[in-house]
Amino acid sequence: MRKVFFLISLLCGLLGAAGRRPGAVFLLIWPGAKATALSGAFSAIVDDATACYYNQAGLAFLDKTIVTLQHANWLPGLNPGMYYEYAGVVKPIKSGALGLDIIYLTTGTTEVIDENGRYIGEYVTFDIAAGLNYGFNLTPQLGMGMGWKVIYSFLVPDWVFEKMPGLGIEKGGTGVTWAFDGGLLYKPYSFLSLGVVMQNFGPNISYTQSGSSDPLPYTLRLGMKFEPINSRILRVAFSSDITKILVGMFANKDNSFSENLKYEFEEAWKAMGFEIEYYNFIALRGGYFRDIKGARVGFTYGGGIRAGGFSIDVGIDQAIYDFPTTNRKFSFSYRF
Repeated sequence: MRKVFFLISLLCGLLGAAGRRPGAVFLLIWPGAKATALSGAFSAIVDDATACYYNQAGLAFLDKTIVTLQHANWLPGLNPGMYYEYAGVVKPIKSGALGLDIIYLTTGTTEVIDENGRYIGEYVTFDIAAGLNYGFNLTPQLGMGMGWKVIYSFLVPDWVFEKMPGLGIEKGGTGVTWAFDGGLLYKPYSFLSLGVVMQNFGPNISYTQSGSSDPLPYTLRLGMKFEPINSRILRVAFSSDITKILVGMFANKDNSFSENLKYEFEEAWKAMGFEIEYYNFIALRGGYFRDIKGARVGFTYGGGIRAGGFSIDVGIDQAIYDFPTTNRKFSFSYRF
């Protein structure tokens, strides 16, 4: 349980809508232990149900029903009560594949303290997104996918405003919106895959009654997978992703176009991943992630075991954060 001063939470969580920073940023957290171990460089791999998140075009190449579940006690160095969960299922159909997925994040229990320092109650914040996804082949080498999701964010319950009339707000601690995703996955050769994805395009999310709102984290992903070795005994693959948050781009009007373009590229998230798998049974993974503006730079790692249709994976990315914490994601997948 954590204790926070409510006025600070209100300013950071609600009135932040006055700026142009994106809202619903939980949509940017990597789901899946496998993808996390690869620093999120997964948009050209997408070989499990997390394709519903990273690139729906990957659904076009999945020929079995797959269920993927993930659990993480997320960044307990900030608060031990924070959890991040993911569940996805993919079902091939005659004309492609359908996918359903859900993301859930809670930042834990918040104690509400009024202006006089008196405890008046507590509540649990959470964010949730549920998506319907579809992928199909345009050609045997080219897949296309799309997804639609509903987003619900619960920051403050109405009873808090009722007990603190001095805030001048009657309600507005929840936000609801929706968004579209779309992607392409091109496999020109058996050893090479290229992905491009557009994510989180939809109406702004708003919490306060004033009408101010935050744009969603509109995102562009460019990914590549190179697999120089793929035999019965050994498989080796490299992957990379460049992720760009499109909100607020080219904001500095004093810079030239080339200067702004250079800044936007430098600010983009860059990820590289490496995977080695032995006898299609045990896999070791590692990655490197660089997000200068977000002060997240460092290595990720993990591994997994596969037996029959079952696979269990772990992904660890705690080293990319600049504060002491643990951050381990555990995933379970089954292919029918």
